[in-house]
Amino acid sequence: GLQSWLSPRRRRHPRMRKLTETRIVLASHNKGKLLEISDLLAPFGVSVVSAGDLGFEEPEETEDNFAGNARIKAHYAAQKSGLPALSDDSGI
Repeated sequence: GLQSWLSPRRRRHPRMRKLTETRIVLASHNKGKLLEISDLLAPFGVSVVSAGDLGFEEPEETEDNFAGNARIKAHYAAQKSGLPALSDDSGI
């Protein structure tokens, strides 16, 4: 489950860092995604605000795959907000 995945004993990727912030921005305007991610992170004391609620425009999606477009949105939201950002692009 999610808690075992977030376990401190889990080996980290060399470029990953521990999340110490208690607030992140979801790089989305989708209220359903916001509720889903908020529910997942609330038990860990992390609150989530959406890029839409912060008044950010959606950046142009110029990649040819979902991961690339998610990266564009997350970087944009992180730069604009100064907060860590999370993005999901399922293409739906």
